[in-house]
Amino acid sequence: MTAEKGTAVIEERAAEREQLTQLDGVLAEYRDKPGALIPVLQAAQELFGYLPEAALRRIAKGLQKSYSEVAGVVGFYSFFSIAPRGRFLVRVCMGTACYVRGGKQVLETMKTVLGIDVGDTTGDGLFSLGVARCFGACGLAPVLTINDDVHQRVKPNKIKDILDQYRMEAASSR
Repeated sequence: MTAEKGTAVIEERAAEREQLTQLDGVLAEYRDKPGALIPVLQAAQELFGYLPEAALRRIAKGLQKSYSEVAGVVGFYSFFSIAPRGRFLVRVCMGTACYVRGGKQVLETMKTVLGIDVGDTTGDGLFSLGVARCFGACGLAPVLTINDDVHQRVKPNKIKDILDQYRMEAASSR
């Protein structure tokens, strides 16, 4: 291992220790509150960007729950992720209206353009791809979201242009 890689590993471990310390503070705040699991998971995901196993184990212990109960909740709700997500979370609506009006083609094109499948993240860490059941914008179908931005009446031939906007945003903020 080079000295540069060794330093990066040490810095990464220190950052994770700091995040776990912050998680302990969240656990202390919620420990005796009923229904604490989901708010604690949300806070942990905000801290880490996803829910690593170490955090799930810490949450289970801190809330006196089994690891399987905590992991089961994480697996049930699509909001939670156990893998690092990209800077931009792309979610394509697959609700009935969107599906009928071309959502499946939008999703297939998105997978091709990004070179990933649903649940994956691009190698550059920019995009993660997911699906949703409904955004409540059925009259604007097909719909996709990128983080908090809603894109309506999306056509497969416009996918590359939409993604390029976010690539330019990422490049300009470096």
